[in-house]
Amino acid sequence: MATMQNSYPSEYFRAIHPLEDAPEQKCETEGLGPIAMTPSARISLIVLRGYLILMTLMLVWHVLDMAGIFHKLN
Repeated sequence: MATMQNSYPSEYFRAIHPLEDAPEQKCETEGLGPIAMTPSARISLIVLRGYLILMTLMLVWHVLDMAGIFHKLN
């Protein structure tokens, strides 16, 4: 059985840890403005925002109920 040798130089597969690598140039986001969205994407994001707000309010309500805040009001 023949052993397959790759034709790439040994440096081709060298891994560099991110902490030891040179820092990369970051993107500048100043002056970009709003992102153009399709109406369906805008509606989806609005529905997602509403869902997350509703779930947060339900969580707060449940925590306050478990703490007995609403039982003390009666």
